[in-house]
Amino acid sequence: MDYSFRRAYRLLKTDDFSSVFGMRQARSNAFFQVFARENGLGHARVGLVVGKKVAKRAVRRNYIKRTVREWFRLNQHQLGGMDYVVRAKLVFGHDKRSEAVMALSTLFAKLARCRDSSSS
Repeated sequence: MDYSFRRAYRLLKTDDFSSVFGMRQARSNAFFQVFARENGLGHARVGLVVGKKVAKRAVRRNYIKRTVREWFRLNQHQLGGMDYVVRAKLVFGHDKRSEAVMALSTLFAKLARCRDSSSS
């Protein structure tokens, strides 16, 4: 997979983040808060917010981002034409990774159910 392809699936600009935050369709749990908005592109995109208040060291922040990106890469075909912003609320390491991934999956499932019920 070339780099340009991967870039197409990321939210990078402030305006993209602002539009997702503006819709306020969100779900959260102890690990993450996920915001969602339709994008009209036919494929899902993801943006990440991991602040220094959550994890002081860049190594920890980058681990969280890599974990979320990997989950997104494996599941993006199920997410449709939506923009998502994932905000980390709690730092986790290798020992809690599976728990965090399950929490992320649960949030995306809740957002999908919400989207399906509102479109019916």
